[in-house]
Amino acid sequence: MKTTQILRAAGGIACVVFALNVGAQTNSASSTSGSGTSVGQKVDDSAITTKVKADLLGAKNVKSTHIHVKTHAGIVSLTGSVPSAEDKTAAEEVVSNVSGVASVKNHLKIAAN
Repeated sequence: MKTTQILRAAGGIACVVFALNVGAQTNSASSTSGSGTSVGQKVDDSAITTKVKADLLGAKNVKSTHIHVKTHAGIVSLTGSVPSAEDKTAAEEVVSNVSGVASVKNHLKIAAN
């Protein structure tokens, strides 16, 4: 329990530090990079990724720490492995309930025992 609280706090801190670094490196939050993605969108995606990871770690019904999370334009992609089909479904439910998640691409594999 204590570990989960520390990880959640650390995730929030990392997100704030990332947001501050991005803000310091640009003149405007609406400027775009070469890929056409705004700096604001990258910050939002990073915040979503951090929140998703924290929620997955804290979820009692998801028994895996081998889940990798990527977010692009609010679409969260899950890769890695979980021990059962129930864990795969539960992980998707946890992620879909995170604020800012537009949709979930669940590419989790069920690990053989």
